[in-house]
Amino acid sequence: MSYGVSVEELFRRAAVYVDKILKGAKAADLPVEQPMKFELVVNLKAAKQIGLTIPPNVLERADKVIK
Repeated sequence: MSYGVSVEELFRRAAVYVDKILKGAKAADLPVEQPMKFELVVNLKAAKQIGLTIPPNVLERADKVIK
């Protein structure tokens, strides 16, 4: 199981920063942003191999379930 920042969202935000810099903005003038989107990923195959059962309500809340 993993809970962390959405890498896809980080790449999108980085692209916005690059676009602003290429259009002439100074990097020092751009604000620092906190991640806004987090993901919960559950690997059922790994859980089964180590003998864990994941409750159904956790699976419902997961953004991605690896079977």
